[in-house]
Amino acid sequence: MSTQLIVADSEHDANMLYATRMFVPDPFIWFETRGKSFAVMSDLEIDRARREADVDRVLPSSRYQKQLKRDGVKRPGFSDVLTRVLREFRVRAVEVPMNFPIGLAKQLRGIRVVVKPDPFFPKREIKTSAEISALQDAMRLAEEGMRAAVTVLRASRIGRDGFLYRLGRKLTSEQVQGAINATIARLGGTAARTIVAGGNQGCDPHEIGHGPLRAHTTIILDIFPRDMRTGYWGDITRTVVRGRASDAVKRLYAVVGEAQKLAFQKLRDGVNGQDVHGGIQELFVSKGYRTGVIRGRMQGFFHGTGHGLGLEIHERPRVSTASEVLRAGQVVTVEPGLYYTGVGGVRLEDAAVIQLNGARNLARFPKTLEI
Repeated sequence: MSTQLIVADSEHDANMLYATRMFVPDPFIWFETRGKSFAVMSDLEIDRARREADVDRVLPSSRYQKQLKRDGVKRPGFSDVLTRVLREFRVRAVEVPMNFPIGLAKQLRGIRVVVKPDPFFPKREIKTSAEISALQDAMRLAEEGMRAAVTVLRASRIGRDGFLYRLGRKLTSEQVQGAINATIARLGGTAARTIVAGGNQGCDPHEIGHGPLRAHTTIILDIFPRDMRTGYWGDITRTVVRGRASDAVKRLYAVVGEAQKLAFQKLRDGVNGQDVHGGIQELFVSKGYRTGVIRGRMQGFFHGTGHGLGLEIHERPRVSTASEVLRAGQVVTVEPGLYYTGVGGVRLEDAAVIQLNGARNLARFPKTLEI
């Protein structure tokens, strides 16, 4: 049986958080050998780790540092401690994730380091009931952020110049982003790079949006918070218009909604995500919405239908042009969109739990175009 090794902090490394279920801001050692898991912790973290870490045994780093000093190592470094620990457990070879520090790997004396291709933990893709509950909680954070955004937009005044006003000043993307992020923070989550993109800004799917917002144009609200209690992410997108939507926008919104419903009809255990994505592409073409370079920029539907959601905001599996068979227990976003400069961008996004005979939507927030 191979020994698996991770050296990382669990605040940012999803594999380490999955392995230990404990948040630690600084890099530490986790390994699993002969069916038992271990964490090597500093004195600062060791008592908390013994209470919280989901491992069989917690080992004190200071013990190995003292041993090394007795053996003549004046200033034992991280690699010295790691080498000593692995030798104590008679480990001669380790499997490490793709992001394992190359400098540390070169410093391990007498240990063969084998990089394991992603996914390092294949079982991360299939969510347990507890993980699905955590994802639901993260989706509720996202929806409360969405509620705050809609409340601010709905309360805004439409000026004669076509801009939105609040408290006597032009309402900006940044102000709506602030309302979203503050709401999520009060509820125990963090949100960053929140998208509030109006008009043509929304035609670039990852443009977060900036400056004054206009009435009667599309505003894409894409909110993806992390629940700091669990580390799981939520992800939801709605497109709204404060005021009156044009007929062109209404048609765009209707076909994107139809595409999302089609995706949910197709999603189930055993389906290829490529086929789900292809079905949406075919629907858009049949409705007259072409994808490609138009007036010098990409327009239409030029991103994937969805991505895995869990301890990372983007993880496996994908629902896209790539061939990938979906399995019961996976959680994926469902986010078709259409983007045309001069008309605006429309994207609708929910999150789906793949089931044997269908998919369950984790999102509850309503879809309303005009507010």
